[in-house]
Amino acid sequence: MTTTPSSAQHGFPTGRRIAATLLVSALAGTALVAGGADARGSQPAEGPGTSAGRTAGDAGITWGTCPAPVGGQTRDPHLTCGTLKVPRDYRDPGGVKIDVAVSRLSTAQPGKRRGVLLLNPGGPALGGLGMPETMASTLPKSVLDRYDLIGFDPRGVEHSTPQSCGLRDPSVSGLFPYPAADGSITKNVALAKANAQQCADTVGKNLRYYTTANTARDMDRIRRALGEKKISYWGQSYGTYLGAVYRSLFQGRTDRMVLEGNVDPTKVWAGQVADTWGKGMADRFPDAARVAAAQDGTLGLGANVAQVTRTYLALADRLDRTPAAVPGTPVSLDGALLRNMTYALLLHDDTLPVLTRFWKAADNLAHGSATAADTAVLEEMFAGTPTSPGIPADNQATMFMALTCGDAEWPRDVDGYAARTAADREKWPLTAGMPANIWACAYWDKPAEATVKIVKGGPRNTLILQNRRDHATPWEGGVGLRKALGNGSALVGVDNGGHSVYGEGSACADRATVGFLATGRLPHQDVYCTDVTRK
Repeated sequence: MTTTPSSAQHGFPTGRRIAATLLVSALAGTALVAGGADARGSQPAEGPGTSAGRTAGDAGITWGTCPAPVGGQTRDPHLTCGTLKVPRDYRDPGGVKIDVAVSRLSTAQPGKRRGVLLLNPGGPALGGLGMPETMASTLPKSVLDRYDLIGFDPRGVEHSTPQSCGLRDPSVSGLFPYPAADGSITKNVALAKANAQQCADTVGKNLRYYTTANTARDMDRIRRALGEKKISYWGQSYGTYLGAVYRSLFQGRTDRMVLEGNVDPTKVWAGQVADTWGKGMADRFPDAARVAAAQDGTLGLGANVAQVTRTYLALADRLDRTPAAVPGTPVSLDGALLRNMTYALLLHDDTLPVLTRFWKAADNLAHGSATAADTAVLEEMFAGTPTSPGIPADNQATMFMALTCGDAEWPRDVDGYAARTAADREKWPLTAGMPANIWACAYWDKPAEATVKIVKGGPRNTLILQNRRDHATPWEGGVGLRKALGNGSALVGVDNGGHSVYGEGSACADRATVGFLATGRLPHQDVYCTDVTRK
């Protein structure tokens, strides 16, 4: 998964700002689908409440000024925003309503317009109002002429009736359960139970309606409000699972769909994390280790991948046992934070040099030999990120739990988590047992409805983009999604690392993406691109 507001087209931190919150984006790509029955609830795929196009009873969206973005950035003056009322519980459509914030950038040209391209940056729980303007800067005219770009904040997120559990630690990275230095999960068990209880005490059972299935239903309400018979969609990271769920619930309303950095919908959510993250990190980490090894004369972290890896593991272990205060900040750098920052900076190839400098600074800090330059690097890393007025500090963390815990049921046996964590810790030392450890979901109420069953086949209208060394949503996720969708999809794999595919150096992948959106033609068979040009 990936859960930090991001820059450009992939829902990671704005401007690829280096901060601990980057983390969240990558996590979000890790969806855990456990299979199960169709989750339409009382609202069928066809019939009242889901008819194609806008009906007389549908309310449109009144467009106006968009909320100011975080960090003092400016909006594209052509981007407009509005809100849509949707049922909190689709099984009670006449009951409580919540807001969904929607944005629009009208780029389609008369005579060429095909419809709308709905966008989601992932997370889980990333806002998407700004996605149309960032995507518009990356897409060619052949695509922009055909679609108006539509963004939205998913239900419960940012400007869409934001939810909050009032968590003491508002960061998503604080939810990641790294064991203690000796492998114990005792503190993880206590934190998981406390977070689940905190949400139950503050938000209660209302949080159970903030799920991927209901977000997909909201997407169809957006379609209706826009007066469109069908929508095209581009989802990244967690957004790939959201797209697969929408496609399954509303197959007849789905036009062209691009899914990038993918979740295996048969492993949502516990399986996606436990089964793929350790290997994903092992596949991706050598890319950064090679960058560090090439600078051994300056960094001194090791002359090859094996040496750099040993240095890193020793540093993580040292910080697990003796955290180090970062001068000029309230941050204490421990092993968990080192790993979380590493995870975040592995999301893109262009941040690998930054990551190696961070490792050097952290190593010097841990050994009491940090220089002024090291301190400057660390202070920049942990300078914090701005927040949006009116949005609870723990909004993303709250919704991260709501989605990952509410989409599918997790195991509840503490002894089983302890055994699996120990085995995972030994097999994949880079992730230290965290993926298999206990999460708050072990103490969550049972989901409000069965996990959505992903429909196989159907129209051949889905392009799957997947990097070979993506640690956030590993290669296996793309393969699993391709298998789940069957002949309704085609996979474009890329010999690259990181979480983003489009616009990251493969002309082969970019051509396939643009060609599909512009013409609707999928590759006749799965493609593996090896033409990556490093930036």
